[in-house]
Amino acid sequence: MIARGVNFDVIGISYYPRWHGTLEDLHFNLNDLVKRYHKPINVVEYSNFRKEIHDIVFSLPDDLGKGAATWEPLNAWSGMFDHQGNVTEQFNVYKQLSIKYIESN
Repeated sequence: MIARGVNFDVIGISYYPRWHGTLEDLHFNLNDLVKRYHKPINVVEYSNFRKEIHDIVFSLPDDLGKGAATWEPLNAWSGMFDHQGNVTEQFNVYKQLSIKYIESN
């Protein structure tokens, strides 16, 4: 994109361990992107490791980690809602993350 002269404001990436490696790989890659491009970064889709991914994103240098979004949160397989549409315990991690990263700032 840079070689073609495309201007961009933010970098968005996906993270799925099956295709993208370990959480340590994600940590390394996001820090490398910050060093190379010095742009805000979002993990725009992921399915597991909710807390860990947010911890990595919000620990990026220069406050360039801006957030993360889980993939298809309304599907029952995501674990956040049961088959009747009720919130499960897994949803509570977002309240904790909000307190830690949003409300504390």
